[in-house]
Amino acid sequence: MSISANFEYKEAEQKWYQYWLENKFFESTPDERKPYTIVIPPPNVTGVLHMGHMLNNTLQDVIIRRARMRGYNACWVPGTDHASIATEAKVVAKLKAEGINKDSLTRDEFLEHAWEWTHKHGGIILDQLKRLGASCDWSREAFTMDEIRSESVIKVFVDLYNKGLIYRGYRMVNWDPEAKTTLSDEEVIHKDVNAKLYYLKYKIEGSEEFVTVATTRPETIFGDTAVCINPADERYSHLKGKKVIVPIANRAVPIIEDDYVDLEFGTGCLKITPAHDINDKAIGDRHNLEVIDSLNDDGTLNDHAMHYAGKDRFVVRKEIFKELEEKGLLAKVEDYNTSVGTSERTGAVIEPRLSDQWFLKMKEIAKPALDSVMSDEVQLIPEKFKNTYRHWMENVHDWNISRQLWWGHQIPAWFYGNGKEDFVVAENADEALKLAQDKTGKSLTADDLTQDKDALDTWFSSWLWPISVFDGIRNPDNEEINYYYPTQDLITAPEILFFWVARMVMAGYEYRKERPFSNVYLTGIVRDKQGRKMSKSLGNSPDPISLMEKYSTDGVRVGMLLTSPAGNDLPFDEDLCVQGRNFSNKIWNALRLVKGWEVADGEPTEAAASAIKWLDERFKKTMVSIDESFEKYRISEALMTTYKFVWDDFCSWYLEAIKPAFGEPIDRKTLEVTLDYFERITVILHPFMPFISEEIWHLIKDRKEGETLCLQAWPVAAESDEVLLSDFDQAAAVVNGIRNIRASKNISFKDQIELVAPAADAIPTAFEKLIVKLGNLSSIATEGAGDGPGFTFLAGKYEMFIPAGDAIDVEAEKEKLRADLEYQQGFLISVSKKLSNERFVSGAPAAVVDGERKKQADAEAKIKALEERLAAMS
Repeated sequence: MSISANFEYKEAEQKWYQYWLENKFFESTPDERKPYTIVIPPPNVTGVLHMGHMLNNTLQDVIIRRARMRGYNACWVPGTDHASIATEAKVVAKLKAEGINKDSLTRDEFLEHAWEWTHKHGGIILDQLKRLGASCDWSREAFTMDEIRSESVIKVFVDLYNKGLIYRGYRMVNWDPEAKTTLSDEEVIHKDVNAKLYYLKYKIEGSEEFVTVATTRPETIFGDTAVCINPADERYSHLKGKKVIVPIANRAVPIIEDDYVDLEFGTGCLKITPAHDINDKAIGDRHNLEVIDSLNDDGTLNDHAMHYAGKDRFVVRKEIFKELEEKGLLAKVEDYNTSVGTSERTGAVIEPRLSDQWFLKMKEIAKPALDSVMSDEVQLIPEKFKNTYRHWMENVHDWNISRQLWWGHQIPAWFYGNGKEDFVVAENADEALKLAQDKTGKSLTADDLTQDKDALDTWFSSWLWPISVFDGIRNPDNEEINYYYPTQDLITAPEILFFWVARMVMAGYEYRKERPFSNVYLTGIVRDKQGRKMSKSLGNSPDPISLMEKYSTDGVRVGMLLTSPAGNDLPFDEDLCVQGRNFSNKIWNALRLVKGWEVADGEPTEAAASAIKWLDERFKKTMVSIDESFEKYRISEALMTTYKFVWDDFCSWYLEAIKPAFGEPIDRKTLEVTLDYFERITVILHPFMPFISEEIWHLIKDRKEGETLCLQAWPVAAESDEVLLSDFDQAAAVVNGIRNIRASKNISFKDQIELVAPAADAIPTAFEKLIVKLGNLSSIATEGAGDGPGFTFLAGKYEMFIPAGDAIDVEAEKEKLRADLEYQQGFLISVSKKLSNERFVSGAPAAVVDGERKKQADAEAKIKALEERLAAMS
């Protein structure tokens, strides 16, 4: 069989992925096997593959491929998320570029554009995941706004409303002026910023006196409805019952008293703006204050702001500063460090705003979700995230689930009157009409009903994902939900632990009375060499597709996985992909070497026979280590163990041990065993490197059409012979010592040399012939270490000697031995001094003292050996 000089990875990747799909190796249907289920964290339909996706989905693919090989009915469900805010923003931008304003369209017209955009762009990231080698069951592809998922979302909303868990309330919410929608608390990112603290002068009505109020947001004065003081603040006791004039607005507002005011902050006077601050709203409610909203949806000021109407809030902040200063209403301005909330999606500064919104009560449904993680029924990996999870769940707020968007699941509430309670909640318009008729006792028609314009928060669909992908909401007792649920592993990023993970756990217990998954593997953040998070804005994030083109998909997968411990950040360096590609080349070249040998009948040599026995035991131990790493979700360690077995044990030691002499054939039995091991190697490599492993598996021997490495059995770990492995380690130490002497003394590796091993057990009997071959020795003697010039080295605890004959500069070698002796003698003096110090011996831990005594004994032994060598050379 002719094997190309290089692994043609581009051709192989396309060939084998198509082969896997055509043979439906990734597809799963319920059967008698135990299921192993993973649901993909659905990427945004707007998205393209980035390094975070690369890491996350490679990890999922490794886990699901191994499960498939272990005999499980492996099912990896793919899909995408409709991503309300992000997708609507993309469509609005597209329309704007075409000269179309969203506000000029009806909802249905806008949704036509949104669906067109989704159908055009929505499959990009899934196609890129296929390029990555993702072994998803593509026949199960789901979308959070397809028919099954949409009906499930609406059904859950109605159910939770009927249970009293969803309610409509007029409350302070987080407003994103760029997206023009509310956000949940979890979608607000708080950032420390350098700001200004403005001290404004409010004139006391009917006098020439002023009080000074400190604020970071002077543009909100148009919404002021009071100034508040602490009742215990003696500085302002004379102002009780009086009013002040709001600067520029020239409105008289009362001075009120409330314990909320901090006597130490600012001036001790607080402007109260109930429409634009959650704490001000609470104070306003206690004192029955008027609410004046001075902001528009887009962050500009409205008519309450007088001549500033229509201007952006931050523009007004700069301009109002000048006007206040000109009118003598600005006492001073100070630099001030503060924290501002920003939109997780758009980056816009959030405005607190009063609004009628829909909320989901969280306390009740959060409890079982908290208990399950605290008891490890749902295990977070790494465990350090448990405390973060507990803190959030114990302090959870009601979830604002409504968004002022058109793209998304429209809230299934219908209004039939002008009152705040004049609405019904139903799964469709026909049911809503009947409910409204029953509620009012009137013969209402469909024209009397208007559906709520808002859409549901994107996460309100994705929190049902492990259930809804198996149609478990609409059909809670169907075969698939009963078979595949609960799923096994969820691999995701820590930043959506609360957005998504916690809420999925809540939904699982609410609708299935059990956990949605057993383990949550939380990946780290992919960072560049400078420690910065990779992002498009910084320009420090490589394109994964380009990396795969350059280094092969297997090479990039290995590069990503080599340094990706759970929960810890990944310091990505493109050199890791080079290392991955080099590993592929190493494996490919090993195959070409083995397949290039001539074969003859005969029995294995003693060296080859001992190497075969050793590799068998080494493989057993390796499998124990790999499986343990997988059980602990240490995927990086599992790969590194596999990497070392292939590169060091198989290529560097085993193949060298069995390799026939130049021009000589290899015996058939050794070759068959070697190819069998190569086949085992492809099995354990496959989860990490699916393409090259499949290619090599087919090159090792002829395969039938429809056969695949994907479905080969994962090796079963077994107990290894530790004595044999230890003997080999000693043999390897001897060989490495010989090679080091050859390299350092310029002794050709082609020339045979003699080895003297004075200690009887220094050369393990089982590997003597192997040492002779790999060291290219003429013989191994047990006597003669002191006869004539030569070189010594330590192999383990044993001193070895190589007679040098005429190939040594005796004086130069003596000088090196004397220098080494002097160093060892000095080291012995320092250790002996420490051990002669009674305070150290009595005060230090026993292990430390024992360690120093071992150093002393080792130094003494080395000194003795060096002195003997010098004496023998004199």
